[in-house]
Amino acid sequence: MDVAKVEDIIGDFVNLKRRGVNMIGLCPFHNEKTPSFIVSPAKNIYKCFGCGKGGDPVRFLMEQENYSYPEALKNLASRYGIEVEEIQVSQESIEERKALDDLFALNQYAYEYFIDQMFNTDMGKSIGLGYFKERGFREETIKKWGLGYAPDKKNDFTLAAINDGYQEEQLKSIGLSTQYSSDFYRGRVMFPIRNLSGKIIGFGGRILAKGAKAAKYLNSPDSDIYNKSKVLYGAHFARTAIRKQDECIMVEGYTDTLSLHQAGIENVVAPCGTSLTSGQIRVIKRYTPNITFIFDGDAAGKKAALRGLDMVLEQDMNVKLVLLPDGEDPDSLLQSLGVVKFEEFVERNKKDFILFKTEHLMEEAKDDPTKKAAMIKEIIASIAKIPDPIKRSVFVKECSSITSTQEQLLFNEINKHLHVELKKRREKKSRTTSNEEAPFPPEENFPTLENGEAPPLPVIQEKPKSSGDEFQEKDLVRLLVEAGTIVMIEEEGITVSQFILNNIEELLNDFDSEIYADVVRECLDKFNQGEILSSNYFLHHKDKKIRDLALGFMASPFEYSPNWEEIHGLTLQTQKAPEENFLNDTLSSVNRFKLRKVLKLLKKNQDKLQSTTDSSETIKTLKVQQRLTEMKKELAAFFGSVIVK
Repeated sequence: MDVAKVEDIIGDFVNLKRRGVNMIGLCPFHNEKTPSFIVSPAKNIYKCFGCGKGGDPVRFLMEQENYSYPEALKNLASRYGIEVEEIQVSQESIEERKALDDLFALNQYAYEYFIDQMFNTDMGKSIGLGYFKERGFREETIKKWGLGYAPDKKNDFTLAAINDGYQEEQLKSIGLSTQYSSDFYRGRVMFPIRNLSGKIIGFGGRILAKGAKAAKYLNSPDSDIYNKSKVLYGAHFARTAIRKQDECIMVEGYTDTLSLHQAGIENVVAPCGTSLTSGQIRVIKRYTPNITFIFDGDAAGKKAALRGLDMVLEQDMNVKLVLLPDGEDPDSLLQSLGVVKFEEFVERNKKDFILFKTEHLMEEAKDDPTKKAAMIKEIIASIAKIPDPIKRSVFVKECSSITSTQEQLLFNEINKHLHVELKKRREKKSRTTSNEEAPFPPEENFPTLENGEAPPLPVIQEKPKSSGDEFQEKDLVRLLVEAGTIVMIEEEGITVSQFILNNIEELLNDFDSEIYADVVRECLDKFNQGEILSSNYFLHHKDKKIRDLALGFMASPFEYSPNWEEIHGLTLQTQKAPEENFLNDTLSSVNRFKLRKVLKLLKKNQDKLQSTTDSSETIKTLKVQQRLTEMKKELAAFFGSVIVK
């Protein structure tokens, strides 16, 4: 955990961009259009200020890859070459993990079996390997992607797997055997499908027999380790290139992906035997907001280009299309043109999806007024999906020019669509919150409409306000967690934690918040044992509430701008930078806390003074009142003239 760098771990899954001392990107845990996912390399933590998830590298792997805590540690250990000594875990955890590990192992077994069949059997060499080489794939590409061959036999693979210790139900659950205990893939070349970590989670198989009645492609069904709607073929190999080039190219098939990768165009992926899904789009958006679709140029290709891409617009992606010449696919065109001319063709023929749709539908409608009206409504429906009002405005101007329709008319129609969509979402939120209006999540904010009107705003429920002295208690705990080990008075070697605990120990029973009191008690107990707790202790605390509390203190979407010093030449003259100086912060927080408690005690003592009738008790109470009043004046004087060091 000391050696793991949070930016390295998360960088494999999220496209992070530097912003000051922190890094920012789109959250991988929820759908958002505006980045709210902050990574702090200095503190080695991450935090999403949209959905609230956060933690350290271990926590990220647990959330992202559905690892248990030990599995996440093993993954990090493997990455950094550290040996892990294991201890016994619960039998239930062992069985759950073993069930998933067995499925991964079974897919790995199948992967190696299909490779062996292709390279080490006469049938595999002549049919499987022959097919791939005929398609122009070099052996290094075939081996890198783990391509294989499933023999055209009834149940050879199933029997081999069972003989090697795998269960028949396991084979059926991940689609390697049919319900009749025969091989699911027969007489097909095999394309293994990997998750982002590189593990084999499924397969696609293409039949080679001409005139066969079976489906051309078969794909693994969804299972405990594979969800095809959230997986893209080639993403494991493409993600670095996608992030580097800030663009993802989407093609339709496995061989198209392989051909482009082999030619050095590596930012390419394809759906795994499904229509494009919102889950797959979110995978791409982690790495780039720019996506280019390459479709065949025939009627079917144009139809595919117009179908389903509205969901990409909804994700605030920049969508472009490339239509290939009739009779060509990316693989064949690449073979005929070569890499350089293919890339030039793609760049030259890119069109924005909205403009392509407008031109295509205009061509179909021609001079038919009825068709033209329907076409305009269809275009408006797509433009309304775009969250960014500036982008919408640009496309409205372009479409107005192409269709010879007034801009304001288009804006009015778009506004109607937005109001309908807003109403649907509000109703949906209402149903899920027991008829109470709920705030929209950050990714669903609706912008002001172009004609100056704004949709009705959702009713935002106020967060419960802190009661009593919770705010001051929270600030003290923040300092204990964030800076407890820092020396605030150098000449005396007094740490922030030591100063706070020495000043508030007698007031611990007067805390209003139980969780803040628990943190202070734990700090005090450890301090009495000679230990000062660091922020890492709280970030990895066994109590989730305290872990989350510490993360909230340590992570912030804000940071100090360097422009004051770098551009304006303005620096602090009377004290250190705030992040280096906890003296004033701690003094102020402790004294403010004490002042609040003194005021409360004054009120309590005053009430007691008014109710007592015993003269001796009255004298005692007056003395206490006098001392509390003196303390109040001392503390008030502090805030009137804070000495800055």
